[in-house]
Amino acid sequence: MKTTEGRALRLLVLGVVAAGLALPIMAGLWETGRAAFGILPAIGAEQPALVSWRQFMDLPGVRTSIALTLWTGIASTALSLALALGIAGAIHGCMRAGRVAQVLTPFLAAPHAAMAIGTAFLIAPSGWIARILSPWATGWTLPPDLATVQDRLGVALILGLMLKEVPFLLLVTLSALTQLPVRDQIAAGRAMGYAPGAVWARVIAPQVYPMIRLPVFVTLSFALSVVDMALILGPTTPPTLAVAMTRWFLSADSGLILPASAAAMALAALAAGSVALWIGAERVVARVGSARLRRGHRGLCASPAIRLAGLGGIVLLALGAGALLSLALWSVAWRWSFPRALPDSWSLAAWTRPGTGWQTALEQTLILAVSTTALSLALAIAWLEGEDRAGMRRARWAEALIYLPLLVPQAAFLFGLSVVFLRAGLSGGMIAVIWGQMLFVFPYVMLSLSDPWRALDRRMDRAAAALGAGPWRRLVAVKLPILLRPVLTAAAIGFAVSVAQYLPTLFLGAGRVSTLTTEAVTLASGSDRRVTAVHATLQSALPLTAYLTAIGLPAILHRRRRGLSGFFA
Repeated sequence: MKTTEGRALRLLVLGVVAAGLALPIMAGLWETGRAAFGILPAIGAEQPALVSWRQFMDLPGVRTSIALTLWTGIASTALSLALALGIAGAIHGCMRAGRVAQVLTPFLAAPHAAMAIGTAFLIAPSGWIARILSPWATGWTLPPDLATVQDRLGVALILGLMLKEVPFLLLVTLSALTQLPVRDQIAAGRAMGYAPGAVWARVIAPQVYPMIRLPVFVTLSFALSVVDMALILGPTTPPTLAVAMTRWFLSADSGLILPASAAAMALAALAAGSVALWIGAERVVARVGSARLRRGHRGLCASPAIRLAGLGGIVLLALGAGALLSLALWSVAWRWSFPRALPDSWSLAAWTRPGTGWQTALEQTLILAVSTTALSLALAIAWLEGEDRAGMRRARWAEALIYLPLLVPQAAFLFGLSVVFLRAGLSGGMIAVIWGQMLFVFPYVMLSLSDPWRALDRRMDRAAAALGAGPWRRLVAVKLPILLRPVLTAAAIGFAVSVAQYLPTLFLGAGRVSTLTTEAVTLASGSDRRVTAVHATLQSALPLTAYLTAIGLPAILHRRRRGLSGFFA
């Protein structure tokens, strides 16, 4: 009976995930694909044609946009992966994974747009770095004429992406290392005459990489299709393909919708081609590494490279911390003349001025984040509980549904999904945005909760069942209290993902739903730095508060329980 109930629950959840997450993505891809090939009845295009592709390729700067997209996406992912593996090699054994996670929390919590704005405040010609170094080190009394932000090569965009990607990849790398006997393997390698760095590069890293391969692909897909960071830090004439495509979709000229749809499908093809290229590079690296090992090459140069990666990690963390701190400084600065390192005068006017509009954006951001996180968490718990009751292992094909929204570029299906929602009468409202954000919130919640849930000692559940507790009582009274920290951590991750969503809010909200992210990106294009900093600071503070709650609340509750148990002992 229990197995039947578990299977029914599992099938119900799979049906909800398929209908609510996978089906909208496929429908969005279908509608975008139809528009890419000339079929969009809303603007009178009803016959299949390739004219939209010709229009797309004839748009000014499109080839440069494609090249910039590939360059910034692949370069940022490759550099982030190399740096994350190197930092893991440098700090493994010196710091606990939990301590590293605490250090990385502010960088993981900060939304991409907020980090991009802070990075721009930091590295701009009139940014904080130039102010700190001037005039004593540079001789500048005025901001220099240098393109340090929105440069033609996309270096600023690559740096901004790395500030977010390196902490993420480092965290998943350290998590994967807990599954390997690293110390024993390093000791065995040293006994054979290999330097620790050589053992890390030749033995440990090849075992870790397959475990983090999927997060690397997710990172690559995101870097190729990112819009908010590219709008703030990336080149402008021409921009990356994702930014150009978004501008074409939102243009007042409806004739640009068809070539924009072609651009969206081209971006999806670029992402798929980049993943295939990456897989090919993996095989080349594996063959070269095997050949070097067969020749007895000990890789002595790996140790300096790992130490250099550790130094690079320190520099990157310092830049990230400076970016976030610069947001807070600008939000309370009144007058900050160049080249002063700190503001000349301070004021809370940007926070209290009625016309700044952050109150409405904050309210709608909280409504969306709480709603999407609660729904995603309930769905994830139902999925995992259904597995437990059915006594079934995780299904790989079912988990593929979870990764689908993370691997397919958002821009490839969000326009088509907005068309589907428009036909259903859902477009332009909170329901549409909540649904759209859940496509990305649920996968992160599910992935963060699944491993701790499946690692739970089943003897506790069986003991509760032996005492007469039913399945729902065991869930509420046994599993959820024990898994309180992982559940709250998953909720904090989902909350942070929701706060950071830009394109789903922009497309599915039809401009009627304003959040801190959409307002911050809009203001970053040339508004008052103080007002922009207020929105970006709030945008960063919300996820950080959620993370701190997830860390602190279980400790407080467990301390109270220990105190009560000691009192009644």
